[in-house]
Amino acid sequence: MANLKEIRGRISSISSTMQITRAMKMVSAAKLKKAQDAIVMLRPYSEKLQEIIQNVNSSSDPDQISVYAQKREVKRILFIAVTSNRGLAGAFNSSVIKELNRQFENNSQYEVEVLTIGKKVYDAVRKTRKVFSNESPVFDSLKFEKVANISESVMSRFVEGKFDEVYLIYNKFINAATQEVITEQLLPISMAETEKEEGQTETDYIFEPNRNEILDNLIPKSIKTQVFKAVLDSVASEHGARMTAMHKATDNAQALKNDLVIFYNKARQAAITNEILEIVSGAEALKNS
Repeated sequence: MANLKEIRGRISSISSTMQITRAMKMVSAAKLKKAQDAIVMLRPYSEKLQEIIQNVNSSSDPDQISVYAQKREVKRILFIAVTSNRGLAGAFNSSVIKELNRQFENNSQYEVEVLTIGKKVYDAVRKTRKVFSNESPVFDSLKFEKVANISESVMSRFVEGKFDEVYLIYNKFINAATQEVITEQLLPISMAETEKEEGQTETDYIFEPNRNEILDNLIPKSIKTQVFKAVLDSVASEHGARMTAMHKATDNAQALKNDLVIFYNKARQAAITNEILEIVSGAEALKNS
């Protein structure tokens, strides 16, 4: 059984840990609001941009397909995995790493590489998987221009034929307590024609410049926005996951501290009782001698 000094030391250590976890929870809660606002504002823009591309494509010449929409025989695949640079966020990082490893196993017949955004996924796969590039420093100062440069590099490799398909793996932000691991195809983009509802009349638009030129400008912008949206989703999910994890850690530490305090009080009371018994016994012995 631990003595009273050891128990006091454990209680003090748990109290210090609680201060750290509580502070980390408050920091993540403060950062979550800004990250959540950023992704909520970007999502409608990204969705509308893709909708415009689909509408323009549905009325364009089917023989003139964008270079980013050309499908070819799959031989080489690139996965863009997005995690964080820091841990202590529950299953936030491990869920993406687990999904990435599953995709590697499912596509073992192809040449598969990974572009890592986040130190956690890079450290997890750098010795066992073929890493195309590590872009973890993008989180040091997160800006659209930096993510756009990564997207341009991936798009150029796709056009050159180095990769036949490109996928994004990231945590989609649902709310502060819920994040969903998403695997979505980035390249080649889906250019399926939009189905017309019954009774809907076909509208003929006048395009300036022409349709193909509009698509050539919108598609790269849509791809860059899609990657940036995935990174912002991951940032918001990270803060939500860390806030939840630190809240649970604080509660667990408080429960453990309470148990130790009760155990300490009982041990202290038993020690005092033993000391009183020894004094009384000694006094009785002297009285009877």
